[in-house]
Amino acid sequence: MRTANIGRGRLLFAVPTALAGVALAWLLATPDGPSPTAAVRVLAVGLGATVFGLAAWQWLQRDERRPALDAGLLWRTLAAAAGAWTLAECVLVVLEAAETEGRSHFAVAPGTVVDFVRVVGAGRLGAVTVACTALVTLIAAVAYRRSLPWPAAPVLALTGLALIARPIGGHMSQQTLGSLLDAAHVLAAATWFGMLTALALTARSRGAWASLLPRYSTIAWRCVWVLAATGLINAAVRLGGIAPLVTTGYGRVVLAKVVALAGLLAAGWWLRRTWVGPAAAHRIDADASLRRAVGESATMAVAFGLAAALATTA
Repeated sequence: MRTANIGRGRLLFAVPTALAGVALAWLLATPDGPSPTAAVRVLAVGLGATVFGLAAWQWLQRDERRPALDAGLLWRTLAAAAGAWTLAECVLVVLEAAETEGRSHFAVAPGTVVDFVRVVGAGRLGAVTVACTALVTLIAAVAYRRSLPWPAAPVLALTGLALIARPIGGHMSQQTLGSLLDAAHVLAAATWFGMLTALALTARSRGAWASLLPRYSTIAWRCVWVLAATGLINAAVRLGGIAPLVTTGYGRVVLAKVVALAGLLAAGWWLRRTWVGPAAAHRIDADASLRRAVGESATMAVAFGLAAALATTA
C-alpha cells in the first residue's frame, strides 16, 4: 500500500510537465503570447479534467452490483480534486482581472475583481466556472461524508459546464458552430486525460485495472479522433492558410500540438499492445499498471500545457 501511495504521488509530475508545455509555447509564440495566466489555467484544466474523469467513472458504474472502483473513494477523491480546482479557478479570475486592468498580478484590488466579474464577459464566465466547481465540491463532500448514493450525472454535467465555460467564449465563438467545436474539443481532451488520472488515483487492485483499462482504452481512442478532428477545423478556421503555421506564434504552437498528439498516438498504440491486453488478462499487477498510468498522464500533460497556452496566444 505504501508503494502504491508513492506511485500515486508521482502523478504530481504532471504539474512540471504541464508547465513545460506552457514554457515551450512561450518560446514558440513570443511576442504573440501566451498570457502569464496560462500557467494557472493549465493547472485548473488538469484538475478539472481529473474531476470529470472521476465523475465519469462514477456514472459508468452506476448500475453495477460490484463496482470495480469504490464509490466512497471516488467521492472523496472527487471532493479533494474539485476543491483544488475551485481554488485554481479563483486565482485565475483574480489574475485575469489584473491583466484586464493592466495592473500587477500581485496588487489587484478587490473592487477590480468585482468589476471584472460584473462587467466583463470573461469575468462572468469565470464566475460561472467557480460557482460550478464549488457546487461540485460541496456535492461530492456531502456524498462522501454521509455515504449517500448521490447520482453522478448532475456532477458530471456541472463539471462539463465548468470545463467549457471559458473555451466557448474564446477564439472560435464568433464562427458558425465554433462554440460547439470548442466544447467537443475540450470535453474529448478532458475525458482522455481525466479518466486515466482517475484510474491512477482510485484503482486499487489488479481486478480493477483488468476490468476498467480496456473500457478506458476504447473510450480514449474515440476521444483522440474527436480531439484531432475538432482541433484541425479550429486551426484551419483560425489560421486561414498554411503559411501562418510558421509565420505566427499561434501557428507554431498549433504545430507543436500536432507533434505532441502524434507522439501520444504512437505511445497509445504501443501501450495498447503491451499494457491493455496483458492487464485485461490479469498478467500485470496493480503497481505496474499504476506506473504506466502515471507516466502516460505526465506525458499527456505537456499537450495540456500547449493547449492552455494556445488559448491565450494572439
